[in-house]
Amino acid sequence: MIVKYRIISYVVLVSGLCLLLSTQLSARPFDELMASGYLRVAVYQDFPPYSFISEAGEAAGVDIEIAQHIADQLDLQLELFWMVPDEDLGDDLRNYLWRGHVLDHEHKHERLSGKKVADLMLRVPYDRAFNYARGYIGQGVYAYQNDLIVMMAPYQQETWKLAHDRERLEQVRTLAVFQYHPVGVEMETVPAFMLTSAFNGNLRHQVKHFRSPRQTFEAMTTGEVAAMLGMRAEVEWLLQQHGDDRYQIAETTFPAMGKPHWDIGIAVREADRQLGYLVEGIIEPMVLNGKMAEIFSRYGLTYQKPAFHEF
Repeated sequence: MIVKYRIISYVVLVSGLCLLLSTQLSARPFDELMASGYLRVAVYQDFPPYSFISEAGEAAGVDIEIAQHIADQLDLQLELFWMVPDEDLGDDLRNYLWRGHVLDHEHKHERLSGKKVADLMLRVPYDRAFNYARGYIGQGVYAYQNDLIVMMAPYQQETWKLAHDRERLEQVRTLAVFQYHPVGVEMETVPAFMLTSAFNGNLRHQVKHFRSPRQTFEAMTTGEVAAMLGMRAEVEWLLQQHGDDRYQIAETTFPAMGKPHWDIGIAVREADRQLGYLVEGIIEPMVLNGKMAEIFSRYGLTYQKPAFHEF
């Protein structure tokens, strides 16, 4: 039995090493990346004001400008890799950064696995707990769950904001008001779970779920809901595009929200730390010298420096 156990353990170990080796080999080595003349950056599709296609048919948004600046500083052409979000962050990192999407059968020249992946991903929550999370893999062994990626270079602090219709709600000092007025949220988001569970669930009958922030905002302008809750930049962008002072952001706080503020940064493969350090050296001055704030201001957005840089 001991011999059998050792053989099984050896096979598992060798298989794991081969999988790790194949993953590392399939990534573009740093020298090859620099020699290629282009940098492939993953950004989320249809995600204004961060990354979207403008009415003129051109890529636009905060993250697009950040990606372009990084590519310019590295003296590389920018190639955008548009992402469609999956169920969670782990899926996005796997699909677009280190393994490739299971439905991608068109890029056999890209990597040994025949999948297209990015060199760098933007708008990744800078979460050390996630980055260093460990999980049980059996036989008393624990391993890092996300050891193929590295999160670094925070460039923005994100938060939630509530916009309301002033003709229906002159002000919103507490969420308790939504026991009597309908409020809209994007489905399957933190605000959606928070509103349906706050005050012992007394708000849930007034919470309306929509597929996107834009649909949520439109529901407010048509009178279906009296307010909407979403990420600050998305709410500010929608208010700016609509251009009606009837709708404004409330100074409401969300004590029931598990994490009201979080930093946003980049992600690279573990094998591409050299690229990550270079990009970090580009992003940090942008945050500290005001260039990052200038990019946000061009879109009429509030910029908040990441907590990582508050020293």
